[in-house]
Amino acid sequence: MFSWIDLVLFSGFWVFGFSNPDGFLSLSCGGSSYTTAYNISWVSDNDYIETGNTSTVTFMEENSTSSVPTRFFPDSRGRQCYKLPVKKDLSSVLIRAKFVYRNYDSQNSPPAFHVSLGRRITTTVDLRTNDPWIEELVWPVNEDSLMLCLLAVKGRGIPVISSLEVRPLPLGAYRNSLEGSPNVVLRRSYRINSGYTNGTIQYPSDPFDRIWEPDQSFAPFHASSSFKRPTRLSSFNNITENPPASVLQTARVLARKDRLSYTLSLDVLGDYYIILYFAGILSLSPCFSVTINGEVKQSDYTVTSSEATTLYFTQKRISKLNITFGKIKFNPQVNALEVYEILQIPPEASSTTVSALKVIEQFTGQDLGWQDDPCTPLPWNHIGCEGSRVTSLFLSQINLRSISPTFGDLLDLKTLDLHNTSLTGAVQNVGSLQHLQQLNLSFNQLKSFGSELENLINLEVLDLQNNSLQGSVPETLGNLKKLRLLNLENNNLVGPLPQSLNRTGLEVRTTGNPCLSFTSLSCNNVSSTIDTPQVSIPINKKHKKQNNIAILLGVSGGALFATTLIFVFMSIYTRRQRNKERDITSMGTNAFLFASTKLWLYDSYSLSNSGSGAQLKMQNWNTSRIFSHKEIKSATKNFREVIGRGSFGYVYHGKLPSGKHVAVKVRFDRTQLGADSFINEVKYPHLSPKITLHI
Repeated sequence: MFSWIDLVLFSGFWVFGFSNPDGFLSLSCGGSSYTTAYNISWVSDNDYIETGNTSTVTFMEENSTSSVPTRFFPDSRGRQCYKLPVKKDLSSVLIRAKFVYRNYDSQNSPPAFHVSLGRRITTTVDLRTNDPWIEELVWPVNEDSLMLCLLAVKGRGIPVISSLEVRPLPLGAYRNSLEGSPNVVLRRSYRINSGYTNGTIQYPSDPFDRIWEPDQSFAPFHASSSFKRPTRLSSFNNITENPPASVLQTARVLARKDRLSYTLSLDVLGDYYIILYFAGILSLSPCFSVTINGEVKQSDYTVTSSEATTLYFTQKRISKLNITFGKIKFNPQVNALEVYEILQIPPEASSTTVSALKVIEQFTGQDLGWQDDPCTPLPWNHIGCEGSRVTSLFLSQINLRSISPTFGDLLDLKTLDLHNTSLTGAVQNVGSLQHLQQLNLSFNQLKSFGSELENLINLEVLDLQNNSLQGSVPETLGNLKKLRLLNLENNNLVGPLPQSLNRTGLEVRTTGNPCLSFTSLSCNNVSSTIDTPQVSIPINKKHKKQNNIAILLGVSGGALFATTLIFVFMSIYTRRQRNKERDITSMGTNAFLFASTKLWLYDSYSLSNSGSGAQLKMQNWNTSRIFSHKEIKSATKNFREVIGRGSFGYVYHGKLPSGKHVAVKVRFDRTQLGADSFINEVKYPHLSPKITLHI
C-alpha cells in the first residue's frame, strides 16, 4: 500500500492516462464513439438498449456553446432499460448517469421520471429543478449484468438521458458499518473535498473516477479555514475506499472558534451512510469530539500525524444533517466527507414464478414486454404484486384457447382474470391455486365446470357468465365456504341449484339460463338447452276498420231483432280486439331494429291502464328487414360485450355487416311488467340505435 501511495503523490496518476482504464464503461447516449483527453473511450449506447430515439441538444453554458447527445423515449409505457455488463470479481461499482433536457424538443417542458437500478427505484429526476441532473449510485455486484431503467411519470413528459458510466470501485469499499445490510444501494448526496475550493477532482487524480466537489460555504463558514500541506502519509489504516492523496492533503481546520460544523440539507427523509476522512497533515495531533445531529458519536478522537483514518456512521430516519467537531486539544480538522442515502434492494421474485410467467408469455404468442423481475422496480404489464410475490394476473382479450398447466405454478395468485380469452372445454389447471380469491373466466366458450374448482378453498368471486356451460351446477361448489358471488348468467344450465349454495352472504346470479332455481318445481317443463329466440320484425298490418252496418230488415223485424243483432256484432268486435292485444303482448319473442328514425317500427302507440292490466294498441307497423338469431349472434360476437343492464335484461354492443353500431337488449324476464317495459322501449327509440331481443 505504501508504494501505491508513493505513486499517487509523485507521479500524479499520469500513468493511467495512457490507456482506457480497465473496467470503465462510458456510454454516449444517442451519440457516437469518441475518446477524451485522458484516453477514456466513449462508445455509442446502441448495443446496450433497444428502444428510444436520438437527438443532439445545443445550449449556452458559461459563455460557451455546448452540444450533447440525448436519447429520449416517446413510447413511455413500461420500462426503458439499459443492460450494463459488470465484472463479478468486483464487490461494488459506481454508476453515474447524466440527464440533459435543455429544451431539445423546443417544447419548454422539462420532464420528470423515475430511475431504477436493478430492482430498486433510486430517484425521481425532475429536470425543472436541475438541468442537467447527475445521479451517482454505488451498487453491490452479485451478477454479471445490471439493469438501469427509466420509468415515465404520468403527465410529466418523456424520459431523456445523455450519458451513462460504469466505474469499478476498490474491493470492500462502502461496506463498512453496513455488514448487516448487504442488499443496499447507496445514492450519493455529498462527496466533499474539505478545504479545497478550486473546482472538482476526479480521474486521473482519482483512479476510480469519483467526482469530489469543492468545499463550499457550509455554515458556519467563518469558523474554519482551508489548509493544504503535501504530506507523505505512512499509513492508510485499512481505508478500503482508497481516497485520492490530493484529497487527503487538504483539510478544513478550526481557526478561532470552539466548534467546526457542516450543515447539509438532504433530499428526502431516510437512512444515510456517512464517511469522514482524516489525515495527519499537521505537525500536531488534534483531539476533538464528533457529534451528528446533536448526538455525540466520538467523544475523544485523535488524528495522528502522517496517518489517514476514517469514521463510518449510519443515521436512521433523518431529513437534515449536522456534523460538528468540538475542540478538545488543538484545532479540529476534517479532510473529506461522503454522505449517501441508503436504499434497500427489494427481494426478487421466486425463480419458479419468473419461469412460469416466461412460459405463459410464450404461450400467448405475444411480446408482453416482460423482462428482469416481474414485481420490482414496477410490476410488469398485466401483473399485480405484493412485495416480491405475483398475486394478480390479467390477460383478458388475449387468445389463449386453454388454461395451460403453467398457470398452476403461480402459487401466490389471489386474482386471475382470463375473461374473453377464447377458452373452450372444461375449467382446468387451477386446482393448485390455493390462495386464489377472484377468478374471472367470463365471456369464453367453456362447456364444463371441470373438477378443480372445489379445491379453491379461499375463492370469494367466481365469474362464469356468458359461456356455454351445460347441464347442472355441481354440488361441490357448495364446498367453497368463502364464496360470496357466483355469476352463472347466460349459459345453458338447467335444473335445481345445489342447496349448499342457498346461504346467507352468497349471491348467485342465474339470469339467462333455461332454468336455474333452488326449487325443482319451476324447472319441470324446461328443456336442457336454450331455445333459439325467434328474431323477426313484424310485417305491415293495417287495422281494418269495422263499419257498423245497421241492416234494417224492415220495420217488420221490430226492435227486438235489431237489439239482438247489435249485441252479436259487439261481441265479435270485442273478441277480435282482444286477440290483437294478445298478439302484441306476445311480441316479446320478437326483435326490433332501430337503426335510424326511418326504421322505427311504429306510427302510433298508446297505452292505457284498466283494472285488468295494461291495454296495448299499435297501428301501422313499418319494417325494414328480418334478422335471424344467427345474424344477431354474429353482430354481437355471441353476446360478448355487455354495455348496460336494466331491470329486465342486458344490453350488448353489436355491429351490423353494414358497419353500423347498434345496441342489442336481451330480455329474460317473463312477467307482464317485463313485457310492458319491453314494448315501452319501442316508444322511445331515440336513445340509441338498437335491437331489442326478448327470450
